[in-house]
Amino acid sequence: MTETIPDEAILRRQVDRRQLQEIIAGLGEGILLVDPGAGIVWANERALALHRAADLAGLGATASGYRERFQLTYRNKHPLTDGQYPLDRLLAGEAFQDMVTEVRGLAPKEEAWRAVLQWRGFALTDAKGQAESGVLVVQDLTERFTAEERFERTFAANPAPAIICRRSDLRYIKVNQGFLELSGFSRQDIIGRSTYEIDVLADAANKDAAIAGLREGRTIPQMGARLRLGDGGSRSVIVAGQPLEVGEEACMLFTFMDMEPRRRAEEALRQSEERFARSFRLTPVPTVLSTREGLRPLDVNDAFVSVFGYAREDLVGDGHADLPIWTGMAARRDLERAILRNGSVRSAEIQLRTRQGDILDCLVSAETVSIEDQDCVLTVIQDITERKRSEEELIAAIEAVMQDTSWFSRTVIEKLANLRHPGRTAALPAGLSDLTPREMEVLGLMCQGLGDAEIVKALGLTRNTVRNHVARIYSKAGVHSRTTAVVWARERGFTGVPAGKAKAPPRPTRR
Repeated sequence: MTETIPDEAILRRQVDRRQLQEIIAGLGEGILLVDPGAGIVWANERALALHRAADLAGLGATASGYRERFQLTYRNKHPLTDGQYPLDRLLAGEAFQDMVTEVRGLAPKEEAWRAVLQWRGFALTDAKGQAESGVLVVQDLTERFTAEERFERTFAANPAPAIICRRSDLRYIKVNQGFLELSGFSRQDIIGRSTYEIDVLADAANKDAAIAGLREGRTIPQMGARLRLGDGGSRSVIVAGQPLEVGEEACMLFTFMDMEPRRRAEEALRQSEERFARSFRLTPVPTVLSTREGLRPLDVNDAFVSVFGYAREDLVGDGHADLPIWTGMAARRDLERAILRNGSVRSAEIQLRTRQGDILDCLVSAETVSIEDQDCVLTVIQDITERKRSEEELIAAIEAVMQDTSWFSRTVIEKLANLRHPGRTAALPAGLSDLTPREMEVLGLMCQGLGDAEIVKALGLTRNTVRNHVARIYSKAGVHSRTTAVVWARERGFTGVPAGKAKAPPRPTRR
């Protein structure tokens, strides 16, 4: 039997292919050898791994088989048609570079996966320059594009206004929603425009250095600028630049901080402080602004100067540690401790001294305030000297009249007694004469310690009737409990003891 000897050209091609396979087997890129008649004839381990395939059969072997197992889409999500697949283009004799697609597996029961691959296709020729097979070079760009997608999402979601400029032609390639809201431009107004058309560095504090940093790819430090707006206006901002690469292109990321709210807040604060200063100066009541610690005077108003006789320069400034108006340091220390403890003081009665040595009875109120980030105390002083003198004279007159009360009714006596004790007026709004006889009976039994059930038996009333009487007593007396009602009655000399069992007070004789 005669052995068939392979054709020399075929043998030579097989030898060359084996040598090629040995060279490319260990490359980091995926390599597929494609024969026009046989389809995919060989693939290295990297190419199989990129397709989640165990062998050539997992790749589909032919162009149609590959399309059945894998779906390819462009980066804009448009699917490739049959003739656009890299394998189809190579078999059609087309050479191509840097074709980027997303690849998804379509095999039954295939776990969902996705990869971003870059394809290059070229033909292998023989010594005569005739194409005898093709090569597909596959590179995995998944990690890079995943990172870019994360950057895109982060950039778009970042509330800080930002815009990205390509350094090669100084044109804007990306803008986030924060910048659109800040500037009033639309995305179409920005993308593709140059820095000459929309100058984000206009009126920058150090514009020349910023432009140099942009051209040379250096960090642009924060600086104040006026950002031109879409409506023709401008806005105060802080702008900074950071060099970065986007899709292997050198770019500059500009970020912005809107200073307009801060500027408005500072203007509002300035106006508020001006209004405070005017109000402080014109207030007709003596007022002092002092430090929280030590109550060192910072300012006094005109009313203070008028009442106490001290000139402003005598009290305010370096070397003035305290106000010279205190009659005793104990009162000042008590006031300071109360302010440190509670933050404020209301109507503390303190005697103060004027420059002429006169002693004034005063009501002092103080409140902690913050002025230019410093904790201060605003103290208001009300001179009540004349009022107290008038009250004392009135009380003396009342006491003289009450030496003989035989010709006064009980209601008048009680009202005069209330004038003698003005502090009790708010707590004791009604007198005994405002109660009905039945309410007096109920109150008397309450003063003797009887409960509602015992009062029901003593007076032969229903429980609801007794409760109603008690509620009216509370209302007229301005109290909210049985104990305070009893105290209220006893302060007026009413103990509830029956008339025949108590000694009547001696009746004063008329002179």
